[in-house]
Amino acid sequence: MTDLYPAADQRELLRQAATTHTTAAAEVEAFLRRLPETPGPADVTEYANLLSREERARADRQAAADAAGLRLPSLESE
Repeated sequence: MTDLYPAADQRELLRQAATTHTTAAAEVEAFLRRLPETPGPADVTEYANLLSREERARADRQAAADAAGLRLPSLESE
C-alpha cells in the first residue's frame, strides 16, 4: 500500500520548526508589550512558561537544522 502523503523532507521539517520558533518568540514579545509596570507573580510565571516554550522551539529548530545538514561548528571559544 502506498502512502497518500509522503513524509516531509528534512527541509520542510526545518521550515516548520522555524515557524514554530518564530511564533514562540512573537508570543514572548507580545507578553512584554503588555507587561504591567510592576509585574506580579502571575506575570513572572507566564514569562517563565513563554521562555521555556521558546527555548524548546529553538532547540527543536536547531535539531531540524542539524538533520537537514546545516550543522554549525561550535560558536563557543575554546
